[in-house]
Amino acid sequence: MSQVFSEETHRNLLSRIPQCTGREVSDWLRTVDDGPALFRFEEKVNWLRGAHQLAYGHAKAIIHEHDLRRAARKLL
Repeated sequence: MSQVFSEETHRNLLSRIPQCTGREVSDWLRTVDDGPALFRFEEKVNWLRGAHQLAYGHAKAIIHEHDLRRAARKLL
């Protein structure tokens, strides 16, 4: 079962991603866009962790942010 992060925790994780990974969040979001067409959240998290050796929390924050932004684009 996956953890549910608060909005504050999510924002804190996102803010630390560049320092911890050496890449900006926008770069990671493009990586997810260019990655395999996976449907389930945990599949995407596991792919990002395995392919890029990210910590679980960082991978989850990136995928969550990707999903949030994709949903926002659909509303426009």
